[in-house]
Amino acid sequence: MNSEQAKFNPHEPLAERLRPKKLGEVIGQQQLLGEGMALRIAFESGQPHSCILWGPPGTGKTTIARLMATAFDAQFITISAVLGGIKDIREAVERAQLARGQGRRTIVFVDEVHRFNKSQQDAFLPHVESGLFTFIGATTENPSFEVNSALLSRAAVYVLQPLAAEDLKQIVLLAVSSIGLAAIEDIAADRLVAYADGDARRLLNTLETLAVAARQEDIAELTDTWLLKVLGERMRRYDKGGEQFYDTISALHKSVRGSNPDAALYWFVRMLDGGADPRYLARRLIRMATEDIGLADPRALRLALDAADVYERLGSPEGELALAECVVYLAMAAKSNAVYKAFKEVRTFVKNDGTRPVPMHLRNAPTQLMKDLDYGKAYRYAHDEPDGFAAGEGYLPEGMASPGFYRPVERGLEIKIAEKLRRLRELDRQSG
Repeated sequence: MNSEQAKFNPHEPLAERLRPKKLGEVIGQQQLLGEGMALRIAFESGQPHSCILWGPPGTGKTTIARLMATAFDAQFITISAVLGGIKDIREAVERAQLARGQGRRTIVFVDEVHRFNKSQQDAFLPHVESGLFTFIGATTENPSFEVNSALLSRAAVYVLQPLAAEDLKQIVLLAVSSIGLAAIEDIAADRLVAYADGDARRLLNTLETLAVAARQEDIAELTDTWLLKVLGERMRRYDKGGEQFYDTISALHKSVRGSNPDAALYWFVRMLDGGADPRYLARRLIRMATEDIGLADPRALRLALDAADVYERLGSPEGELALAECVVYLAMAAKSNAVYKAFKEVRTFVKNDGTRPVPMHLRNAPTQLMKDLDYGKAYRYAHDEPDGFAAGEGYLPEGMASPGFYRPVERGLEIKIAEKLRRLRELDRQSG
């Protein structure tokens, strides 16, 4: 958002008036745009590169693309994959060729790039490779699945996160001043932030609606009471007892972790009642299944994914019952965060450790030269060993002691996993 207070223009959307004009005005995404971060370095390099901006709606994808064009003094061409097609791509190529003839760069920005089919995405490849233009794609979907591998291999992927509450609060204050209000009550600002759920565009569109109503009623200060009166059910509180949105999702998560189905259902319904997006809740349930249940009950993750899929098929209110069923199952499932802890521990270890070479016997040997260099030599094929286990075989880098990252708990299926792990380690020990 633009940190300069824009003057009111009834013909220009609030989001456009507050759109940043330079990198330093961007609120949020500091994991990419902060000092020394990946995108900041790209901006400062003086050389644009093709990239995919992946993130939820209203997180700044279009803004970053426009700022990149400004930073490199490039022609900026926008194509909507929802409305556009091969004709638009051809026109973009022609405009880029004209600009190149004038010594100017071109950035082609494709919004919702995942909506283009394979042939449409492939149409960009020769021009990206020739350097005719820099390609920037924006998507809310995982580019690993939705963007062609050929195009993906030629673009850096930057992951944008939903805006944090403090970022959205800052945007609220800027917008309130821009729409001519003198002030906003803290509780009203908090309510707007919770309602936006990380989406700056949703926040600004709501504020624009409020601006119209405020001018009609000659309102100078945006109060919580007036906010509820104007927007009604759209702005119902997530926290009738005073807690805020993220406190409520925290209560749901902790009730599931604490194996209390009644409390988990209560907080789940509180969030639905307050207007939380069921898809957001579905994503959080999937996270709970992996973080707090894990291999103690692997069925939990499958059930969470199925519940999310059922909601997509049925919508509200019917699909919400599948999510409620998942909440109860997760609350009653055996709990383990062993994989979660092991993953975090390994990430820290790898980040701080040197780059250890892969042992020769574990290397792939698809060519005769590699075989001559002893790639894969003396590797023991586990399926040919007794019980399908090559006792004493080493799988870690040379000189690296067994770190024991994964420590299964004595609950649920991990009881059996722990038993097997102890038995295999004993066979390794006996083999010397």
